[in-house]
Amino acid sequence: MMKLPGELTFRRKLDIIILTLLLIITIAYPQEETDEKNLLSVHSRSTEFKDQEIVDLASFIPGIKIELRYATANNPCQTPIYTLKKAYLRRGTAEKLKAAQQELASYGFGLKVWDAYRPPEAQFKLWEKMPDPRFVINPYQGFSQHSRGIAVDVTLVDHTGREVTMPTDFDNFTSRADRDYRDVNEEELNYAELLRLVMEYHGFDSIFYEWWHFIDHDRSFYDIIHGDEIPPQTD
Repeated sequence: MMKLPGELTFRRKLDIIILTLLLIITIAYPQEETDEKNLLSVHSRSTEFKDQEIVDLASFIPGIKIELRYATANNPCQTPIYTLKKAYLRRGTAEKLKAAQQELASYGFGLKVWDAYRPPEAQFKLWEKMPDPRFVINPYQGFSQHSRGIAVDVTLVDHTGREVTMPTDFDNFTSRADRDYRDVNEEELNYAELLRLVMEYHGFDSIFYEWWHFIDHDRSFYDIIHGDEIPPQTD
């Protein structure tokens, strides 16, 4: 964990964390090209059978917070679109999320999961509400990476577990949710960039239109997870 001078303001500390992470990535993974996606190629590997296992994030990652919005009415559909009580990911993806959680914890932050594995049938309900391919995968043309257990929607929380100020709430389908950042304030930008840098460093890809959405860089190794593959749901 980096040591930060006590007299620095919180915003300055956050700026230093972000700049330090950029420096770490540049030194650790030098590339002839500067495309950020090329930096992630170091994470590519053959996926072992254990990586295909489905794990419960609350049990697998100490300290992570779970609030499955699509299991409640607190989402753009204003009704639950699945009945899952737990957040699941493939073990290989969960290992990367665990590393990101540990990294953030060293800076006094943590992750809250808003969506993880999403049953294929739930995608049809979401598409009916928001038929916009910028934000939602058209289920008539292909499956969401959520349905493979390798995509996760997350935000930052502080050391008390309280959400920090981000550009938008979850699944806010407006321009404020994208990574242009011209219509958000400095604090929101800094937090969103801190989240992106840590997630990408630990093997995730981000997308432009949703600051909260991250996909395992090794996604080509994983197939769809059907409902009968998920452990029985208990309270």
